[in-house]
Amino acid sequence: MRPLRNLDTVRPHEEARVSRTVLKIVLAAAVTLPALFVRLAHVHLPPLAESAVFGLAVVASAFLLAWGAETAQKDISAALATALLAVIAVLPEYAVDLYFSYTSATVPEHAHFAAANMTGSNRLLIGIGWPLVAVAFVIGARRRKAEPTLVLDESRRFELAFLAAACVYAFIIPFKNSISLVDSVILIALFATYMWRASRHEHEEPELHGVAGDLAELPQTKRRLAVGALFLGAAGVILASAEPFATGLVASGKGLGLDEFLLVQWVAPLASEAPELIVAALFAFRGNADAGLGALLSSKINQWTLLVGSIPIARFAGGGGTSLPLDGRQHEEFFLTAAQALMAFAVVSDVKFRRWEAVALFLLFIIQIPMPGEHMRMIFAWVYLGVAGVMLILHRRELPKMVRALVS
Repeated sequence: MRPLRNLDTVRPHEEARVSRTVLKIVLAAAVTLPALFVRLAHVHLPPLAESAVFGLAVVASAFLLAWGAETAQKDISAALATALLAVIAVLPEYAVDLYFSYTSATVPEHAHFAAANMTGSNRLLIGIGWPLVAVAFVIGARRRKAEPTLVLDESRRFELAFLAAACVYAFIIPFKNSISLVDSVILIALFATYMWRASRHEHEEPELHGVAGDLAELPQTKRRLAVGALFLGAAGVILASAEPFATGLVASGKGLGLDEFLLVQWVAPLASEAPELIVAALFAFRGNADAGLGALLSSKINQWTLLVGSIPIARFAGGGGTSLPLDGRQHEEFFLTAAQALMAFAVVSDVKFRRWEAVALFLLFIIQIPMPGEHMRMIFAWVYLGVAGVMLILHRRELPKMVRALVS
């Protein structure tokens, strides 16, 4: 017969855990307060200070969103929860990019920055995020004395099929030298189909930890109210912070004599996507590699469909016409981003992500940053395509399985 737990010991432990959870939420919310004060009081800060204050608010809000999205897995299917987590976790990225797109009609250089932010976030997600998940999983596996090969669940094959479709369509855009409302219709329809397909998966009880784990133990009504409060509060802060963060970042680049395109391409996405990468790495470290890499896989799908498709809509709403033109540099950046996405799809098309594949994605990403010239961009693009071609040949027997998973 199992001995009864000592309730006097359990209750203080549970109270301490709840207190830590409340403290984390309060601290994250407190980080957003300076930005809200500056915005509401119309305080004018130097560009560098402005981008720092509002950038921190975006990062803190993204943590609140991630906690809320993780907790939501308690009430919806795992695949749909992963998809929603991916959408919500990159909401800061959407806010910044759509701001540039919306204002590009009145501030023409913002069209340049919209493409920069979109391509940078997409490449950073794969070049840093996917390898980070692999490293976290290997470290955790060694601690657990488990097999270090990262394996996705077979159910992820339908998501890989959607990523493949998005990759194929992405190669059309740079050859048109524009992103138009026609692209918006096609890409958003693809995203909507993906979300519908994800919603058909059966609900499974998630394994949640930390803040999300504590919130998930709340009674249903309180849990849903807490999730709603996290979503609404964080989304409000992000909407209030997107414009001053973006403008402060550009002004900081001008003041420091830096290339504003590169700042918008790398610094802004790194700030807005950091929480998502951390959450995915923690999943992998704890042994849930499918949730970790699955979240980033879903993020890649929604960025390559919903984000890209939303850009012409935002530009049209701002009075900028029905398409966002791509100049020579943006053409190359888009082609390079599409090539990287195709390689990422190819290496995990067998639902395995090996260490050497993670190293290859990381090295090909990191060594291109200090070499942003036109010639080097095209070289890296063709290297990505070459590796993708080899991997697709090696994994050719896996491709029919994706088709079956998509229609099943």
